Amino acid sequence: MDAVMIGFQEKDVMIEVLFGESEAAAMKVAKHTTVSGHLNGPTSVWMKGEKTPPERTFSGWVYGTSDEVICLGFMMDIGNIKEPVESQYRKNLIYSMYAQNQYGKSPEMDEELRLAGEVYVNELLRLRKYLEDGEKIRIWYSDAPYSRCGFYSLCQMLLNFENKFYIVKLPEYVVEKTSVVSYRNWGEVSAEEFAGFLPYERMLTREELRMFALLWVELTEDNSSLRVVINGRVTGVPEDFYDFLIWKRLTCKPVKEARLIGDILGSFQINIGDWWFARRIEHFIRNGKIKIVENSENTYARMICLAEPVSD
Repeated sequence: MDAVMIGFQEKDVMIEVLFGESEAAAMKVAKHTTVSGHLNGPTSVWMKGEKTPPERTFSGWVYGTSDEVICLGFMMDIGNIKEPVESQYRKNLIYSMYAQNQYGKSPEMDEELRLAGEVYVNELLRLRKYLEDGEKIRIWYSDAPYSRCGFYSLCQMLLNFENKFYIVKLPEYVVEKTSVVSYRNWGEVSAEEFAGFLPYERMLTREELRMFALLWVELTEDNSSLRVVINGRVTGVPEDFYDFLIWKRLTCKPVKEARLIGDILGSFQINIGDWWFARRIEHFIRNGKIKIVENSENTYARMICLAEPVSD
């Protein structure tokens, strides 16, 4: 019997587009696996030199190679979106978020963080080359603000191309045999699970493409400091939108900054990174509303508390 490819969900090569580092890394693993065997014999799975299947639910692999994965991690849910994604403003903003806590980071790591924005610009150039070559594009997005905003902004660019576009939107939850698994963003999906979401794939119509592009135009005209998803719709809000969560958890009793941020993210299940709250806490320290009780070179390890009780 001739050898066949086993474990892949499809044989159609796609360029995968995602909007976050961790999810793009997982997709690269999902597309970097060779699975081969015979119809009448055993099947072997090779993943980075290992010959045993992953422990987590295995849904097969996504056909292709890791080179076909594009990460557009421009964080389009924050900051001035009238500035082009290739602008120095956007690069500086990305660095400022990634570099919230520089403790223990080497100069080489700092330089890598500084170049993150440039890496995404190069990823965008790679995508444009694939588009010009007529490749099929598959976009993986979720209701997380960074993902929805990345998707909408991408749709505006895609209006200039006639390629076939496909989308896979992350469902709110998935029913498994004995449990229900909920997801907030693609970063919570492991490499071996990605192929299991391919049944959610569908073609993006030209009408939808124009609609999503128009939504991005409206958000750009609004140009709020922050964009969130409220009742299923992306909405521009002030920079202090999430601040009430800090005041809900911070008291006059000193607490480690990392503990406070972790408590906020764990309790409220919102789709924004720890770096955003670290940035806002730093803002309130400078403004005298939050006090450093015990300082540390590691900003996440310092002890902080309210400078004075919050009045009702």
